[in-house]
Amino acid sequence: MGVLKYVEYYLSKMLYSIRGHDKKLFIKSPALSNLPEPTITLECAQGGPSGSQMHVDLTQMGKEEFPHLTWSKPANLDVREYILVCEDADAPIPFPVAHSVFYSIPAETSQVTHEDIQFVDHNTKDILRGRFRWVPNLRGKKYSGPRPLLGHGPHRYFYQLIALDQPLEIKVLGPKATKTKIAEAIEGKVVGWGSWVGVCERKWE
Repeated sequence: MGVLKYVEYYLSKMLYSIRGHDKKLFIKSPALSNLPEPTITLECAQGGPSGSQMHVDLTQMGKEEFPHLTWSKPANLDVREYILVCEDADAPIPFPVAHSVFYSIPAETSQVTHEDIQFVDHNTKDILRGRFRWVPNLRGKKYSGPRPLLGHGPHRYFYQLIALDQPLEIKVLGPKATKTKIAEAIEGKVVGWGSWVGVCERKWE
């Protein structure tokens, strides 16, 4: 592992300038073009204000817990369901990396916790305890906690909540829904959004 640590650090320095993919985040997709500013306040119970350094328990270096996110639905919004997407905007590739995509979140929901993203049982993995669905990330998991490259500097993890005035059609999305398919399916249905940003960095120590 010692050699791999040096290789990772060297690659991080080579790719240091590749970051800041804010314009390619999910909240910048065409479906949200008419809502340039957030309309929902998304907060993290154990993470502090948006832009705060993430506690180690929320990262892969700790317990890899999902942040306890809370929000209040604005009274003027007719919300039928939500989508919650987590992306690393500073990954050293040309686009943000999706750590999780949760969809069909019930309209009455006002928080998502680590328990909510667990399987109801391991025989039925399409619905989670929070009564919503998920899209596998690049690792085939429902969620991967932050773990930026060693020495690549601070990474910003955008937890993005999108409110819809119409539920997504599960049959249309099919059994293998993707982030791209969902981004297309929500066009004309978005009525609000909010985000909470957590920061994580792995320094050479």
